[in-house]
Amino acid sequence: METPIRRGARAPLAEKREKSPVEAKATAAPKKQIPPDQTNAENFYYIKQMNTKTPMVVVLKDGEILHGVIEWYDKGSLKINRDGAPNLLVYKSSIKYMYKDEEDDDN
Repeated sequence: METPIRRGARAPLAEKREKSPVEAKATAAPKKQIPPDQTNAENFYYIKQMNTKTPMVVVLKDGEILHGVIEWYDKGSLKINRDGAPNLLVYKSSIKYMYKDEEDDDN
């Protein structure tokens, strides 16, 4: 007489084993995404001002005020073209703030 196959009430080992930390993270609810490091808003602004040759006022951290047009920019500096004065290469780290020059609109 053959012995019948006995099946226990326990779940198979594959179902019973715990999920690894990697699997647990994969099945967890999605977290908020980290915002991007760079939004390209600064690049968009510089390109717009360069293309339209907008007169700008650049105020440096030491209080000096520069008037001119942005010719080009890179990661750390701006080249400012000025009328009647030498063109300048200005480090972005030395800029306090800048804005559009309203003087030319009044003429």
